[in-house]
Amino acid sequence: MRQKIKIPRIVKIEKISGHQIQCMFNNGESRILDFGKIFKQWKVTKNDFEYPLLDEKEFEKVELRNYTLSWPNIEIKVSGENDKDLILPYEIGADILYQLSEEINDPSKYRYGRLIRNARIKAGLTQEQLAKKSGTTRFYISRIENDKTDLEMSTFRKIVEAGLGKKLKLTIE
Repeated sequence: MRQKIKIPRIVKIEKISGHQIQCMFNNGESRILDFGKIFKQWKVTKNDFEYPLLDEKEFEKVELRNYTLSWPNIEIKVSGENDKDLILPYEIGADILYQLSEEINDPSKYRYGRLIRNARIKAGLTQEQLAKKSGTTRFYISRIENDKTDLEMSTFRKIVEAGLGKKLKLTIE
């Protein structure tokens, strides 16, 4: 059986502030890349490709390209086929960026866990009772309530409608 390899990819640049970029990765996480720290860690000097990015105006020209961060204003010359030079934008692999990024501790990130816990308590149900009514396990309900697992929409609906006896309403703003 072929195993699916999960390679981190950036799907959206959410915010740029100074030398910090907030990105959404393909696993749904929003993470911060603090290039001020990264450039210090890399000990960037005038001889490095990254040097022009120390200027915030140049740094802000970042774009999302091929699921990673790309600076078209910084050109890199590489040898291609038949020793023909190629000019490419400066990019850093998304897997490296994921490793360099920091998790955002946002209490609203997984609000559904708190919503389920509050509704369960208000309904006077234990985790075990909610699990039975919704066709899951107490362990799974606990993991959801403590934001330790992702939740598919169909399972969320089952917990809310079958388990809690409520109607699920979803809005996108």
